[in-house]
Amino acid sequence: MAQKWAALAVLLFLPINLVEAHNMSVEAGHEAVLSCPNVSKVTLVLVTWKMSSSICLLSYRRDHNKTSRENCSERITWKYSPVSDPALRIYPVNLGDEGNYTCEIANSEGNFKFFTSLTVIVPPMVTLTQDKSRVAVCQASAGKPPADISWIPASSHSSGEESHHPNGTVTRVSYLGLANSSFPSVTCLVTHPATNQTLVMDLRYSSHGLLYILIGAAAGVSAVTAVILCLLFRCRARWLRKWARGPAERFTTKTYKFPPSPARREAVKPPDFLEDIYENYSPRTVYVCL
Repeated sequence: MAQKWAALAVLLFLPINLVEAHNMSVEAGHEAVLSCPNVSKVTLVLVTWKMSSSICLLSYRRDHNKTSRENCSERITWKYSPVSDPALRIYPVNLGDEGNYTCEIANSEGNFKFFTSLTVIVPPMVTLTQDKSRVAVCQASAGKPPADISWIPASSHSSGEESHHPNGTVTRVSYLGLANSSFPSVTCLVTHPATNQTLVMDLRYSSHGLLYILIGAAAGVSAVTAVILCLLFRCRARWLRKWARGPAERFTTKTYKFPPSPARREAVKPPDFLEDIYENYSPRTVYVCL
């Protein structure tokens, strides 16, 4: 705080000899370099940068050879050495950096002030489409300042609207009726300080686009149907062939042996000797039927 009061004292008691102001525009995301010329080769006492858009204060005291920073982002710093060139560097620039900047230089000859008004511009995102009602829609989204939209060929049937966003950007939309248009194409021209864009729509392609989609979809459905029918016919033919061979395989003739009739059993003579019955007798082969 002592250094801050000392710097303010120097600025208060020295007369203001020079005041300059200029404007500066920088695209968001780029680098901004704000100049503060060293107006005299007399020994520098103090150089200070103040930002009206914030409470950032960046200063340098030569007698102490010390730089002080209060509430300043790391994006804000000296471009070079404050002794040789006390220019201020902001990178990357965003919308919050927009505002007025004051550079104050104090030396033995007095105070010198330089004002810079920084404007941040944002290029819009541009699109050209066509809705179902045969209306061309050209949109320039989130631009700062708002973009200008025009049509080729020019038409009195165009209309537009715009919407403002909290960050200061603006979206503009222009509509052009194509229901009775005989032109083969339509062009949207977008003019902006950061960029100029030209978008062309081929109306011949867009008018037949739905027909091409329908034809392609019908061809796809037909191909899928043909494949399914082919598979069904092949499966049916295979089933019919198998069914035709089925009866011969299912109704096969089998031979069964029936027991002899009583007359045949009587015709069978018993053996003459009982020993013949037990000739091949073995205890292990005896079976009992209950």
